[in-house]
Amino acid sequence: MQHLDAPLPRPSATPPEQRDPAAGPPDAAPRPGPLGRLGVWSVRHFRAVLAGWLLVVIGLGAFAPQVTSALSGAGWQADGSESVKVRQVAEQHFAGNASSALQIVVSADRPVTEPAVRQVVAEASAIAAADPRVSTVIAPRPGATISPDGRTAVLLAGAAASPDDMVRAADDLKGPLNELSRDGVTVHATGASVLWSDFNKANHDAMMKSEIMSWPVTLAILVLAFGSLVAAGLPLLLTMAGLAASAGSLVLISHLFPVSVWAMNFAMMFALALGIDYALFMVVRFRAARAGGSRDHTRAVAQTMDTAGKAVLLSGATVLVSLSAVMLVPSPAFRSMAGGIMLAVLFVLAATLTLLPAVLGRLGHRVDALALPWARSAGSSSPRFAAWGERLWKHPLRYGALALAALIALAAPVVGLRTAMPSIAVLPEDAAARAGYTAVQQAFGPGAPGTLQILTPAADAAEVGARLAGTPGIAGTMPATPAADGSGWSMIQAVPTVDPSSPDLAHTVHALRADLPPETLVGGAAVENLDLQHLLTEKTPLVIGVVMALGFLLLLVALRAPLIAALGTAASLLSTGAAFGVARLVFQDGHGAGLLGFTPQGFLDGWAPVFFFAMIFAIAMDYTVFLLASAKEHYERTGDPREAMVGALAHSGRVVFAAAGVMVAVFFTFALSGPLPPKEMGIVLGVAVLLDAALVRLVLLPVLLRLTGRAAWHTPALLDRVLPRVSFSHD
Repeated sequence: MQHLDAPLPRPSATPPEQRDPAAGPPDAAPRPGPLGRLGVWSVRHFRAVLAGWLLVVIGLGAFAPQVTSALSGAGWQADGSESVKVRQVAEQHFAGNASSALQIVVSADRPVTEPAVRQVVAEASAIAAADPRVSTVIAPRPGATISPDGRTAVLLAGAAASPDDMVRAADDLKGPLNELSRDGVTVHATGASVLWSDFNKANHDAMMKSEIMSWPVTLAILVLAFGSLVAAGLPLLLTMAGLAASAGSLVLISHLFPVSVWAMNFAMMFALALGIDYALFMVVRFRAARAGGSRDHTRAVAQTMDTAGKAVLLSGATVLVSLSAVMLVPSPAFRSMAGGIMLAVLFVLAATLTLLPAVLGRLGHRVDALALPWARSAGSSSPRFAAWGERLWKHPLRYGALALAALIALAAPVVGLRTAMPSIAVLPEDAAARAGYTAVQQAFGPGAPGTLQILTPAADAAEVGARLAGTPGIAGTMPATPAADGSGWSMIQAVPTVDPSSPDLAHTVHALRADLPPETLVGGAAVENLDLQHLLTEKTPLVIGVVMALGFLLLLVALRAPLIAALGTAASLLSTGAAFGVARLVFQDGHGAGLLGFTPQGFLDGWAPVFFFAMIFAIAMDYTVFLLASAKEHYERTGDPREAMVGALAHSGRVVFAAAGVMVAVFFTFALSGPLPPKEMGIVLGVAVLLDAALVRLVLLPVLLRLTGRAAWHTPALLDRVLPRVSFSHD
């Protein structure tokens, strides 16, 4: 499948007798543009480029093994929210009795007052107290943290460190605590910090399993796409360089401010998918340039950089600006995840535009080494995609209407989409946090794991306690505890009547905040989730608007054609909506849940709309750029809308198809992982790429080019004066 994207012969615009002799012979090599000159420099300075990247990869890669331990496990909070203020006050004035504190649940088949059980409680207390991140251990108290049947006791290990460090404390303590279980007594650590510890571990294991599964599948698709083992290996080499550099960079950045461990998970996935995409586009174009007459390796690299290189640069910029919109969400986890992906994309982009051209220039014809038998007969363009383009040109409404109807039908369920923060059910049943959570519910009631923390001035404590007792949705309250340091605060802990993941808890919290005195603050781990969910719901329209606006502006600057830039942006929105429609059917309504091996929560995880939208839109615009850049290149050469549309499909359709195949394979492997969130990510992103490539880029967008004709490429006079001139043809 080589020579997929060779340039079409350019018709002579000027008769030979009218050419300027000073312009040189008709077949003189055109002067490379900025990217072409960068490619030439990289080829001529191969050793310097290779040495520079080896230093970067080895220097930063040396820190990569520390990435799991160095990155933070918390950060899922709404900065500035009322619940975060409650946690901060509790850390300072209530001996660390905050949402990040560890809860140690001791359950027995006999009363906890018996000597053998008391011995286990004492040992658990000693283990927790020995950790410097624990401020103090509060012993079980009858009527408060000892269950009514007397067989379950809860110790509270106060937080003396940041939420991130308390997750690390949970990493270290939950194993030794669980080992205390013996003779009918079980010990489990639970609470928000332990939940994130277990969740991060389960997610990390699932991500690593998916990465291992995706590599052989990816390599097989690349071999089929390139028809050459050497060419197929280049994208993987590029991706590994970007991954090693970005992982080490994240470790170094974590010394300046907390970086979520999820940042590395997403960075790995995006670096693999985009690195292969970019390398695929570049290598295919290099082989086509050589087949088109540029037997000189350096000239072929210059042509590749001036055409495919521009598309890759624009695609990378589109991904970066799309993800930058996530920074508008004031949550450390979201910002660091977006930053981690952006960092990985920057390294992959830099390697694509420097290291890859240098390697291609050195390989030359050897890029086709170890070719498979069928690759030798491949032409410079794909006859099948050329025929498909001709069919779309002849029958645009027939195929365009079918694709549009399918996308709208799949997007329709979005209307009933519900979101919420993940419940305890996303953890494996044997996870410490889930076992302790279940034990607390069985002993103290369904709402006990989501106990609310109400902070109020000491003078209002009696009034607040009375109001809490009469509030629907509150099962019971503990006596007000004044701050020991004389700060004037009092804390009242209230147990809701419902499970922390129940939608009814939000109504209870809203009612409390409306009815209690103004200076009273309502918080707790469950309320932090509610506040984060509210923040995400509030910021979603802003993020979507900014992502679309920035994507449109980038396309406008690159293509200088407002109509096709707007249509390309709108088409990307269609595939995104369809992906979320499928997500609602699978994860909210449970269709196919048995096949995928999960129990539906009745909602989509709350962070999915904001974060997945930015990711999906970035990927969709990636393919939009590849197709439209190729179409514009053909239009610049011929001035013929038909040649632009059919030529783009003939020379780029197979590249888009192969790149999408790689991405779908990568993303769908995550659907096979254990925890629910990786399944959501894999299904949503995989479906989005599949629909975008099959229905939008290879059907709907070419149809729009057909229907709009020359108007698609028209540049209004005002924009012509202000926009930079960007050409996608080498000559």
